[in-house]
Amino acid sequence: MLRHLIDPTDLTVEETEAIVALAERIIAHREQYREACKGRKLATLFYEPSTRTRLSFTSAMLELGGQVIGFSDAASSSVSKGETVADTVRVIRCFADIIAMRHFKEGAPLVASQYAGIPVINAGDGSHAHPTQTLTDLLTVKREKGRFDHLTIGFCGDLKFGRTVHSLIKALSRYAGIRVILISPEELRLPDYMLQEMQANSQLTFREVRTMEEVMPELDILYMTRVQKERFLDEEEFDRVKNSFVLDAAKLTRAKPDMVILHPLPRVNEIAREVDNDPRAAYFRQVENGKFVRMALILTLLEWADGNRPFDRTPVFNEPYLVNELKCANRRCIAATEDVDQLFRRGEDGICRCAYCETKAPSDCR
Repeated sequence: MLRHLIDPTDLTVEETEAIVALAERIIAHREQYREACKGRKLATLFYEPSTRTRLSFTSAMLELGGQVIGFSDAASSSVSKGETVADTVRVIRCFADIIAMRHFKEGAPLVASQYAGIPVINAGDGSHAHPTQTLTDLLTVKREKGRFDHLTIGFCGDLKFGRTVHSLIKALSRYAGIRVILISPEELRLPDYMLQEMQANSQLTFREVRTMEEVMPELDILYMTRVQKERFLDEEEFDRVKNSFVLDAAKLTRAKPDMVILHPLPRVNEIAREVDNDPRAAYFRQVENGKFVRMALILTLLEWADGNRPFDRTPVFNEPYLVNELKCANRRCIAATEDVDQLFRRGEDGICRCAYCETKAPSDCR
């Protein structure tokens, strides 16, 4: 059956753990997988800059014996001529077996999944989601801590625009005994819709604080993020908060001896260079884990898609949406700039949110 990875929760807990377990097997027996994707092609469609994610996907497919095509800059593709995401992926499916897409517009990979007819992997869409980074983080947590449950995790820095934070919180919220501590300035707090989701989750507890020092002794994992200049509409606001939270050796004196420090990278100045040699610093091990988990994901999605025929008609929706009944107000959403169907999901609470970016509907749809 054709499956995509657009959001971390597209995979069940069992499927997520199976992919992590496959990644661990690949690490232990790399030679057994060297021709697992021989004759298959991955298309990397990267509409905004990326180093780690794009090269990680490329390396993953090459290590599986496959080939890689695509582009690393939207300016070098037909998007510079005005081509839509839908048309791009309908062309790409003629050349590739699977797509990894990064896009500056929230929801673009979801649009791609409705038209591609081959598996689509969200490699990051705006400030919305980054599910393969989540799988990377989960593999790292498993290898460093040996479990996914009963952990206290501090997320520090840019929690408003940090898609890696949003995705990892969603994934961990499905495990028992997770305590989340949100460490950020007021300007970069986690979005309200996520705070509401966390409040409704009986398995998860959370609280917000303003300094990492006050909670450092509690943490099993500290997840640092950079303050992303490109996500700010106001440069003065960025300048005001960019140096708010910096991890250095002095702050680590209060941390547990086995605390793990994670970071999706790139960093700017939020982790001092002196921390790199601390054995608790796992962020470069985290990068390597990303290659292995993407190998496992590519293998899994291609296996699920084997024998699948391309779509006869498009778009194809993977769940019952409200179609063209409401309009998204988020200007970062793909629905604001391309000719796509306006899609909304109605939650259990009766509130409707845009399927592409999770923005709340401008009117009541109970």
